Amino acid sequence: MDEQQLEKIRGGRGFIAALDQSGGSTPDALAAYGIGRDAYSTDEEMFNLMQAMRSRIAQSPAFDGDHILGAILFEDSVHREVGGLPFADYLWSSKRIVPFLKIDRGLAPVTDGVQLMKPIPELDTLLSLGLKKRVFGTKMRSFIRLADGKGIAAIADQQFHVARQILDAGLVPILEPEISIESPEKEAAEGLLKAAILERLGGLAQGQLIMVKLTLPEIDDFYTELVHHPGILRVVALSGGYTREAANARLARNHGVIASFSRALTNGLRATQDDGEFNAILSASIKSIFEASIT
Repeated sequence: MDEQQLEKIRGGRGFIAALDQSGGSTPDALAAYGIGRDAYSTDEEMFNLMQAMRSRIAQSPAFDGDHILGAILFEDSVHREVGGLPFADYLWSSKRIVPFLKIDRGLAPVTDGVQLMKPIPELDTLLSLGLKKRVFGTKMRSFIRLADGKGIAAIADQQFHVARQILDAGLVPILEPEISIESPEKEAAEGLLKAAILERLGGLAQGQLIMVKLTLPEIDDFYTELVHHPGILRVVALSGGYTREAANARLARNHGVIASFSRALTNGLRATQDDGEFNAILSASIKSIFEASIT
């Protein structure tokens, strides 16, 4: 583990940029960027276009380590270069932004009100890739729709089981048990999830650190116990479909929690914008998310 990166994540002011759109979410991300499905006919062409967008964001002067602590990358991106360097190396050496790798393979069908992660049979290979590409940590997402105690326990068990494998490999895992912002039982689900996380934190070995990425809660400062837990490096929040303004407002009321936004970060960016307009819009977005993250 890189100690400089650890200290940046532990004590730095800023947020985590989520640049990890997968194959399933990439078409919508490109459409929001102004690139329709008629612009590509293969996955390779789609990912090339997505990489061009990510590269433009990463190389923007607005995308800097003074405001951004880390960035989560899709697996395709860590195999590619930005500015003549492997993407993860570029982030750290050129921007002082700590790189993370998304490792999950999508969601399983709904069971007991939740969607577990699909199996990751190649997990060891992914972790080896992460170490080779010099990422600091990983991220994995599951999804909660209802306040079902059995389902949420299964989510927590799976997230912590995989997290222990990641820790053993020498990487820091970001656990992301997202709760749907449209859930009719969102607040109750948050209570069950917090209790499940706190219960399982005791199973970590002394000195092991994880991060958690959570949906912004209904009760302000609801995750304070997690923010101050010695086993949690940082608590980060996903935007989850909230507008940037709504997400920032909620985030600012949750002290010690920082952003890890994707759609809320890139909203307003278009492929047709010249560099001046693109950079100005991205800068305004980054500064607003930064301000909400340092409360």
